[in-house]
Amino acid sequence: MKKILNRPADYVDEMLDGLVAAHPEFYRLHGDSHRVVARATPGPEGKVGIVSGGGSGHLPIFTGYVGTGLLDACAIGDVFASPSAEQMADAIRAADRGSGVLRLYGNYGGDVMNFDMAGDLVEFEDIRCTTVLLADDVASAGPEEREKRRGVAGMVYAFKIAGAAAEAGLDLEGVTRVAQKAADACRSVGAALSPCTVPQAGRPTFEIAEDEMEMGMGIHGEPGVWRDKLRPADAIAGELMDRLLADRPVERGDRVSILVNSLGATPPEELYILYRVVKARLDAAGAEIVMPLVGRYATSMEMAGVSFTLIRLDEELEGYLRAPCDCAFWSVR
Repeated sequence: MKKILNRPADYVDEMLDGLVAAHPEFYRLHGDSHRVVARATPGPEGKVGIVSGGGSGHLPIFTGYVGTGLLDACAIGDVFASPSAEQMADAIRAADRGSGVLRLYGNYGGDVMNFDMAGDLVEFEDIRCTTVLLADDVASAGPEEREKRRGVAGMVYAFKIAGAAAEAGLDLEGVTRVAQKAADACRSVGAALSPCTVPQAGRPTFEIAEDEMEMGMGIHGEPGVWRDKLRPADAIAGELMDRLLADRPVERGDRVSILVNSLGATPPEELYILYRVVKARLDAAGAEIVMPLVGRYATSMEMAGVSFTLIRLDEELEGYLRAPCDCAFWSVR
């Protein structure tokens, strides 16, 4: 294992120390667990709080998106491991400004179980909670079993849109409605070229030949839909777009945003090669692209690969997408 670290057991805690030290204007550690990141300056009294949580190894998701117009707090576990229920409860407490808290996170069994338990813990403190799950990975289940899909980079759009709704003063029901609307509008799919290594495991998450790729692989190395020889960039982008548009067709006049996301090791140059195909396909369909995102927005350690996320917008969602936000990894002015 070649990684820049000290002891593998200290990897996440030392990462969080560095994150907060580098960006004190955005982040602070909350509570005794050392695993909850909250806004350096809490939102105003009466604002609906938004929390997320999940395993480390995916920066900027999850903790990176704590900030104005985004998340209020986030609980973080070991690499690819769920935070505990108590850590999630601490995040809810940090986010609460008296008007309730939305739990907004990905559809993974451990996260669902622990956030449900966290909700039970804070219920005794009169903190009202709602939940929206991201289930946007079209490769992980068919449309008829959409509730089984994994939550992946669609969280980026959901955090942004729900965060803007909360900043605008919507109540808990309103923020939850908008977040669910954004989650329902997202579709994602990815392709991996190489594994990553979890520090505490000390070995790659899966094995793949140097000349192979896997279509539809999950962000933790979950199996995809096929494995075969590495294909040219245009063929990869074409199939990713085929899968997105088959699940959520785009019609002439639709307004959409698209995220072309590095899973960690894929450089910006290669993302822009892929974006050529994305734009050509959406232009051909007659859709208008709003605020395209190209870069590292939701990673999987040092995995080489890419994911595409498409969100179809209406006037409400577009307004919240364009609204200001500010964190160490993404600002909209």
